[in-house]
Amino acid sequence: MVFVRNAFKNTFLFLFIIFISCVSGIKTTLPPSSVKIENSISTAYIAQDTTKIQESIVVGANLTDDYIPILENKKVAIVGNQTSVIFKDSITNQNYVHLVDSLLSRNIKIQKVFAPEHGFRGKADAGELVADSKDIKTGLPIFSLHGKNKKPSKEALSNIDIVVFDIQDVGVRFYTYISTLHYVMQACAENNIPVLILDRPNPNAHYIDGPTLEPEHSSFLGVHPIPLVHGMTIGEYAKMINGEGWLGKDLTCEINIIPVKNYSHTASYSLPIRPSPNLPNDKAINLYPSLGFFEGTSINAGRGTETQFQIFGSPDLIIEKYDYAYIPRPNFGSKYPKHRGEVCYGKDLRKSESLDSINLEWLINAYNHTKVKEKFFNTKSFTIHAGTKKLQQQIEQGLSFQEIKNTWIEGLEKFKVKRAQYLIYQ
Repeated sequence: MVFVRNAFKNTFLFLFIIFISCVSGIKTTLPPSSVKIENSISTAYIAQDTTKIQESIVVGANLTDDYIPILENKKVAIVGNQTSVIFKDSITNQNYVHLVDSLLSRNIKIQKVFAPEHGFRGKADAGELVADSKDIKTGLPIFSLHGKNKKPSKEALSNIDIVVFDIQDVGVRFYTYISTLHYVMQACAENNIPVLILDRPNPNAHYIDGPTLEPEHSSFLGVHPIPLVHGMTIGEYAKMINGEGWLGKDLTCEINIIPVKNYSHTASYSLPIRPSPNLPNDKAINLYPSLGFFEGTSINAGRGTETQFQIFGSPDLIIEKYDYAYIPRPNFGSKYPKHRGEVCYGKDLRKSESLDSINLEWLINAYNHTKVKEKFFNTKSFTIHAGTKKLQQQIEQGLSFQEIKNTWIEGLEKFKVKRAQYLIYQ
């Protein structure tokens, strides 16, 4: 028998939700009578508590005296999203104020905003095409860098003197903000426009792990030949992009980095604002490198619940092997979650220990305990997430986690040597 926390209080409520699902056209599969289902209906986005910010760590955006003089009397473009904030701003006296609003209040001449995946305000689904638009609050034009135009056009940069890049990253190759960084630097290099980078901590900077991307599998989910978890901040990564010649055509982007104060790669940093809709808290961010592999499989990694990237499950997993169940439903950040309306059997990892390496056991066990192995992998998607075809082949061949990890060692050691040249922090 499977027992799950936060079960529906009564049968009437459960039947009511099933009725609503049917009316809305969402497929709902009834669970076995012995299974209680966690209430996974999500509410609107609620930002995390900003009091979690470590007082000793000062993000680049807060060091206004270091960069405001650089921006004065220049036409400025901002590459940012909902994480591009200044904490406890001296002008507004709020817990935080958006960088755009702060700069405008200082009479900086912002001309436009470039928005990455999830949009300027961070509300779009993962992979959802973000259209060009206008910011309601400021009236500034917003140019999307996710969709058909991942790179700023020459026309979009024609009246710009300097570009400011300020986005909170989580240090994982298939998290697309570093791909956006690449294309922004490339466009600016081609148009002789400098880039000012306001650096922020990497919450997964305490380790380096995973398969190294093979160039033939380069995509927007991985542009460069780096391990899945790279252990660098945005500023450090920008230095690597230049130093390794990854912009192509002998291009080098002029960059000016405002470093984080009082920060090291081993420092614990709790993000006060979720970096994207489906990374709601520190636990999800810590588990994301390991559970992100499920994006290329038949397994739901918590999308359509309030515990994204903290649980996983599927209707095809063998119920006797898993002690948790939930039903994904459309919500903020996931309009069409995998297996929506279906009972997913899986695992709740919210109380698991924090990771300092990638855990492949959950992926391997899910493959071994699925009812339909031939439908487990979406080969194209899994390959671009892993950056290699080898990982799927290794799992299908029955290799253990340690045997697989041994094949990563050479690539990891080479990357660590390369990475050391570009570090700003210890």
